[in-house]
Amino acid sequence: MHGEVLRGIMDGFWNEHVWLPPNTTWKDIAPGSSDTIRYSNPKHLYIPIPLAFLMLALRYYLEHKWFAPLGVAIGMKEYRSKTAPPNAVLERAYMRYKRVNNKQIQGLAKQLDWPDRKVERWLRLRRSQDQPSTLMKFCENSWRCLYYVSSFLLGLVVLWNKPWFWDISQCWFNYPHQSIDIGIWCQYIISLAFYWSLCLSQFFDRKRKDFWQMFGHHVATIALMSLSWMTNMHRIGSLVLIVHDSADIFLDAAKMAKYSGYQKTCDAIFAMFTLVWFATRLGAFPFWILRNTLIENPPTMPMFPVYHILNGLLMSLLALHIFWTYLILKIAYNSLYAGGIEGDIRSSSSNCSDDSISD
Repeated sequence: MHGEVLRGIMDGFWNEHVWLPPNTTWKDIAPGSSDTIRYSNPKHLYIPIPLAFLMLALRYYLEHKWFAPLGVAIGMKEYRSKTAPPNAVLERAYMRYKRVNNKQIQGLAKQLDWPDRKVERWLRLRRSQDQPSTLMKFCENSWRCLYYVSSFLLGLVVLWNKPWFWDISQCWFNYPHQSIDIGIWCQYIISLAFYWSLCLSQFFDRKRKDFWQMFGHHVATIALMSLSWMTNMHRIGSLVLIVHDSADIFLDAAKMAKYSGYQKTCDAIFAMFTLVWFATRLGAFPFWILRNTLIENPPTMPMFPVYHILNGLLMSLLALHIFWTYLILKIAYNSLYAGGIEGDIRSSSSNCSDDSISD
């Protein structure tokens, strides 16, 4: 009985009228159903999950064996100079409240027979201990920069000779009967593994102001890639990936320069990042990709529900781009008066007051 109910739910969820164009069945695009077309295999979406753990292990190795020694060699301190002295009472209060108000500070001072200012100073030092060091931030951004450079170059190599890279209307030629080659397969699997690793690492990396926006971005990206893979829309998906990777290279490179103490280099790279961001996230993405999926393509192809869901996910990414553009412009505006990029580029921890921009 329960098996029949579950089967009915699954049959309803995987309804071909929802997922596929009219007059197309799952058997039509199943792997091995054609001698000339290599369709994407939905089971391959499981591959990036274990790969995400391998990617986290690679990140850990590179940060500790490559990036950290490099940071120390250019003058970054490996350890913090000041830490809060052990105090069981204040530690319990800190772990319980994180943000201790004035009334609680007065109570703790009375309990310890300390001045209020001494309690406040201990709490500041304790909060500082939870903040990542400059070296840790440098290592994290070095890893991300290395990934984005590699991913962007892979995307260029894979897409350079693809007709849809130069004519986006080719994304839908003979859809859904389009082969996926090894290059696109690698681009998808590696990118999915990276975004899965970001979802996992976000919970133990330093917490940023835009934590939930970034988490939503990662989830939307994974959902978008997974849906496009299952419905054989990998051509448009490959374009979305390369558009998103390009600006992130400059963002993380700017942060690396800032943490290294090269402020003028940071400012120059940040200016380049801003230009690339506007050209890709607010230029190519809405006026090249979204224009095609929302306006140009619908009259030429029968529509189906999942196509609109994919467009909804693309629109959610655009909304995040607009939110982050506001933060970018805010930092750019403030830097005109400060003479350089101030604070932690992108987002500092939730306990800091620095302005932030995001990728």
